Amino acid sequence: MPQLFLNEKSCETTADPDRVNRAMTELVKAIVAVARVDRPGTVLVAREPVNALRLAKDHPIAKWVGSPGAKELWQRLLLMQTKYPHEDAYPGGETFSDVAYSHEGVPVTGFGAAHLMGGAGVSLGLEPRWNADRITLQREELLDEEDGGSALTDVEVPHAATREHIDTHLPWIREEAQAALRDNLSGIRTGAELWEECPDLFPHLRFLPHVEAQMRELEQYWVHPVRKRLAEMDRAVLLWDAVSELDGPQWASAVTPEHSVRKRDLCKFTDLDGTEQYFDTHLRFTPGAGRLHFRFLKGTRRVHIAHIGRKLGS
Repeated sequence: MPQLFLNEKSCETTADPDRVNRAMTELVKAIVAVARVDRPGTVLVAREPVNALRLAKDHPIAKWVGSPGAKELWQRLLLMQTKYPHEDAYPGGETFSDVAYSHEGVPVTGFGAAHLMGGAGVSLGLEPRWNADRITLQREELLDEEDGGSALTDVEVPHAATREHIDTHLPWIREEAQAALRDNLSGIRTGAELWEECPDLFPHLRFLPHVEAQMRELEQYWVHPVRKRLAEMDRAVLLWDAVSELDGPQWASAVTPEHSVRKRDLCKFTDLDGTEQYFDTHLRFTPGAGRLHFRFLKGTRRVHIAHIGRKLGS
């Protein structure tokens, strides 16, 4: 299961102490429900240590711990993996200084980290806006120098404030947990190990010679995201109907062309047949500015991959 990021804005309200305690009890029940499905993968990430959390104004977590029925839940929470602050979940060296997130015009660190890391947000259900199993955010990302300015997009993160919200995410949680076991992701820890598995795992993908070095030298925190993207691409080609899908496969993630200047300066590679080709079509993987540049060849039903790593030119 992806990490659970506590929405700090849900802890900044003023509410009746009993309401705060009930909301915290519901939230911890939701977190425990996730841990039942995937205990090894469940991590709670907050902006401060769990035992120092303030659940509302003038309401430290100790007030909830002393409330009826909270002791057992508190003990279970203490046994879970936790991290703080939110940024501590980022891989080493990553700051994501070029990306910012807001909700209803207010910056949201926890939700933003959840989106960046492919996790889920969790909130105290003290306001109606947190009574939802998905939360829409506005993401602002600085553009490349030739484009200038920034791009605004709406994105969603899975979310829970109650046990009922978790119920809607159970298929996703189980799929993530089962995939980890089925694919033995814990055993594939390096890019070198992933590269050795590529011929068996991705029969519809072909890699330009220099990509082997890029794969072998992948940062560890990129091994799983890259493997996931490659698996998505391979499956998309497998399912492609050349008659009804004239533009090519339905890729599972956003695929975009490169800016014309960057295409000209950075995206030409020698393909496997020895010809010079543009590989400006790319998709992203996180954390950070991960890019995968490729071409799809309809005649052979193969994807040729020319780059896996940081954004070209960075």
